[in-house]
Amino acid sequence: MSQAIDMNHLRGWIGRKEAQVETVTPALIERFEATIGHGLHPEPEAAPLAIHWCLAPQAVAPEGLGPDGHPARGGFLPPVPLPRRMWAGGAMTFLRPLKPGDVVTRRSRIADIVHKTGRSGELVFVTVAHDIIAGGEVAVAERQDIVYRPMDAAKPSPVPVEPRVGVHSISVDATTTLLFRYSALTFNGHRIHYDVDYARSEEGYPGLVVHGPLQATLMLHLAAKLAEARPVATFDYRGVSPLFHGAIFTVNADPTEKGFDLWCADHQGRTTMQATATF
Repeated sequence: MSQAIDMNHLRGWIGRKEAQVETVTPALIERFEATIGHGLHPEPEAAPLAIHWCLAPQAVAPEGLGPDGHPARGGFLPPVPLPRRMWAGGAMTFLRPLKPGDVVTRRSRIADIVHKTGRSGELVFVTVAHDIIAGGEVAVAERQDIVYRPMDAAKPSPVPVEPRVGVHSISVDATTTLLFRYSALTFNGHRIHYDVDYARSEEGYPGLVVHGPLQATLMLHLAAKLAEARPVATFDYRGVSPLFHGAIFTVNADPTEKGFDLWCADHQGRTTMQATATF
């Protein structure tokens, strides 16, 4: 059973800041493209979009990790007592491309903490604002939404949907190798992405969970490829349903007046993440 949620205590984390620095190296770009795919990276002179999620991850010794493999709570992120932590979505504004050799500073701030009650029980949403800075300028302004929820909220009743395929669609095999490589790129120790016994027995999932940022990156790269010479200006995305390893999933795009509507869908056609990109 979860501990009582003391929102007065948690809201004391609002305004907390941290900064991390790392260089965009050719080796990182090579590993990123080997994982995501060269064909979805249309700007050879710029670093791939969303590579900043692989920069300057929090490096914590094993004794500083929680049972889920993430850094123990109560440091930069608040000590929310709900056990399941998920990357729920976010938004990015791209102001200038990152380039190989850039020394990148990520300045982060806890922007808001909100407690809600939904059909699946109590939820706590933590909003983190990030400025990705290179060459003295903000290259990416980002909002990251993290949701904490009870452990018994793993598998909400699915709502039947009519599967759809986008005007543009690519297929991706959700292999354990893909998940391992992306976890390694982002130094993400969350066990739901690589420890299938933990994912099933502790968190109640039917298999390993495909990372939300990985799905978002694939959608973003598809939009950038389809946009050709037009740079992506904004990208908003949110998780809809968990996506699991072991089957083909699709990344889809429909053109709009200002960009693209995008979504990922599992092998049954169910939407797992959706997004909009503008140019």
